[in-house]
Amino acid sequence: MAGCLYSVGVGPGDPELMTMKAVRCIRKCPVIIIPTADKSSCTAYQIALQEIPEIEEKECIAAVMPMTKDRELLRKSHETAAGKVAAILAEGKDAAFLTIGDPTVYATPMYIHQRIAEMGFETRIISGVPSFCAAAGRMKISLAEGREQIHIIPASYDIEEALKLPGTKILMKAGKKMPCVKDILRKSNDHVLMIENCGMENERVWTDMDSMPDCPGYYTLVIVREKRGGKR
Repeated sequence: MAGCLYSVGVGPGDPELMTMKAVRCIRKCPVIIIPTADKSSCTAYQIALQEIPEIEEKECIAAVMPMTKDRELLRKSHETAAGKVAAILAEGKDAAFLTIGDPTVYATPMYIHQRIAEMGFETRIISGVPSFCAAAGRMKISLAEGREQIHIIPASYDIEEALKLPGTKILMKAGKKMPCVKDILRKSNDHVLMIENCGMENERVWTDMDSMPDCPGYYTLVIVREKRGGKR
């Protein structure tokens, strides 16, 4: 009998925000899959390790995903990774593909998950706490009230038009775009908050746009809200 691929969200960074279901799934799977070349460079693995030390004893497969927008290079890397995963599942082993946050929000494992499902293997998704929910909780704000909209925006692409949308805008992985983001938002009356490495030991929070650095880290999230009658 073939194994099952679990795409497992480990949450935004704080290991205590891992769900019980994620912990149980990782513990029962004999194989762990990571999207980097080694465990030490995989944020999702390091989060899980804090809650599940015995993960170190499991077989670990590196399904390396390059940080590029080259579609052909991405296609080849996804096919190679899917082949590795399929071989594990064909041996009857269940595998947990770890990802930070939630697997359904801009997560690398879903590219493999979809290919594995098309091959006929069983697949399941284990939801995790999204970074923007954890960030809002950390900053003690609501993301939306009443009829307000929420827009999730990948900040590594063109964002100028997206920042004009009504309601709350959440910019994911906004580090490299901060100079552009600040230039645009200085012309608005929006309330801007930024958090780097939410839930991790090196977490940093900014509530004043003028003090926000131009080059924050990779795991940087920006929340842009329309001001609500003086309430922030």
